[in-house]
Amino acid sequence: MLQGSGARVLSRENQRLQDRVAVLEQTLQERRRTQLRVAELTDLVTELLLPVSGRDEAAMRSALEEYRKVSSS
Repeated sequence: MLQGSGARVLSRENQRLQDRVAVLEQTLQERRRTQLRVAELTDLVTELLLPVSGRDEAAMRSALEEYRKVSSS
């Protein structure tokens, strides 16, 4: 078992790696939220660009309301 300075070095390295993992996990969550927002916006734009005859007005209004809620938070 390591003692003294060797143990301190390993402890610092362990803490550094734990901190790095925490940062990476936070970054991953932010990217996932961004991807979800892009997907929602893509769905909304697709719905808005459909010809009026093929458009589901209720679904369009619902998608627009949902996007506005998500965008404002």
